[in-house]
Amino acid sequence: MAKFEWDRTNPFLIDVCVSKDHIDGYGHVSNHFYIAWMTDCMFAHSAAVGLPDDLCAEIQRGMAVRQVRAELLGSAYQDDKLKIANWIISNDGKLRASRAFQIINATSGKTLVRAEMDFVCTNLENGKPVKMPAVFVEKYCVKSEKA
Repeated sequence: MAKFEWDRTNPFLIDVCVSKDHIDGYGHVSNHFYIAWMTDCMFAHSAAVGLPDDLCAEIQRGMAVRQVRAELLGSAYQDDKLKIANWIISNDGKLRASRAFQIINATSGKTLVRAEMDFVCTNLENGKPVKMPAVFVEKYCVKSEKA
């Protein structure tokens, strides 16, 4: 296994193995899977810090993606093993938060994707922006630094 050079300290990680279903007509991973895997990582991270989907549904609050910025630096292929990382990089404690993502090929150690997502706290009943509940301020705190 390669050494991983994460952009920030203390990543939250999930592992992905690329299957043939992830491959597009050009023979590599279709771009939309990178966004899907980052989303999977984000939801797994939220659950790990104590904010699983069922709790968010119960309190009718969630963090909705407002903007995605991604830099695709390389391709992944069938049977590649990937490390998907994310970090909360900002939280204003009121309405907005952001996450950084990095996807690394676990064999080569090469970074394939760097991305950021900006979020706004949302009322799940009506979809409108709403002040973050205290539990979101507490659980979505910034804990990483640039490496």
